[in-house]
Amino acid sequence: MSTDQKNNEQEVDLGSLFVIIGKGFSKFFNFIGAIFKGIFDFIITILIFLRENIVKIGVATIIGLVIGLFLETTTPKRYGAELLLEPNFKSARQLYNNINFYNDLVIQKDTSTLQKIFNLDKETAASIKKFEIEPLKIDGDLIDAYNELILDVDTLTIKSYEYLDFKAAFTDFDYKVHKVTVVAEKNNVFGKLGDVIISSVVNNKYFDRYRILSNENLNRTDSLYRENLSQIDSLRKVYMQVMIEEAKKQTTGTNIDLGGEKRTTKELELFETSRRISVQLEDITIEKSEKYEVINVISNFQPIGYEIKGVTNNKAFLLGLLGAGIMIGFLLLIKLNEFLVNYKK
Repeated sequence: MSTDQKNNEQEVDLGSLFVIIGKGFSKFFNFIGAIFKGIFDFIITILIFLRENIVKIGVATIIGLVIGLFLETTTPKRYGAELLLEPNFKSARQLYNNINFYNDLVIQKDTSTLQKIFNLDKETAASIKKFEIEPLKIDGDLIDAYNELILDVDTLTIKSYEYLDFKAAFTDFDYKVHKVTVVAEKNNVFGKLGDVIISSVVNNKYFDRYRILSNENLNRTDSLYRENLSQIDSLRKVYMQVMIEEAKKQTTGTNIDLGGEKRTTKELELFETSRRISVQLEDITIEKSEKYEVINVISNFQPIGYEIKGVTNNKAFLLGLLGAGIMIGFLLLIKLNEFLVNYKK
């Protein structure tokens, strides 16, 4: 009798468990269904709104397109050109300051100062509409800079300064290559700008002195490494000559060479040292080529600029979109006002 009672209780417990699980699944699927229903209702509401106001929105869009088309046909064409630079000796900040200064002159329409700086005539100087500079953000620059930091500081310091902290402190000035963009209404003005932009930083006495001292240091290091390499090569030749002489002295009898293994080890050590110095010389050569100038010109301005086109620069498209947006916003405000009035009632 007790066994039957226990079985009944277990069946009741299992039945309750299945009921709870069933209710859980039911609530979950109802929740998912409510989300999809809400999305569907939202889409339908938008479509109804557009259907009811399609004429008003269309008229506003057409008005914007007409105004934009008029401005597009009457506004002079604009041309652009780009200059790619690699600043050295932490001169990027000065380069940014200079470019921002030139752009401020354009905004203030200070044509006379632009004439003096770039040696342009008044009409050409007035045709310049924008100076802009930005870094080419390459992840490799960030990784290389962090690796250099690891090599320069001690282990305890780097443990307290993680990569994410370094990345957060990495600024636009710390990237290697930077792009200068100039926009003008004349397509042949750009060839006269590049040399002035570069010389404004290169002629800085601080950076020029920094460059001279850095190159002198690299040259000294290069000479020292080459001298060390020459000494190692001479020493290796001596070891080889000694080994040849000892090989000639060998007889047919038993010959125990207690120093042979040591000489072989020294020969390998000299070879490894020579290899390391060769790698360091290669690195110095690359560094000398990269830091020979205060600013390396990767790509200069094109003599003839490209015409700035595209949907995002088309005034007809932008004003048509703006007209539609303004009308939709106005109609939504009317709907909101109606809702608030009815809500009070």
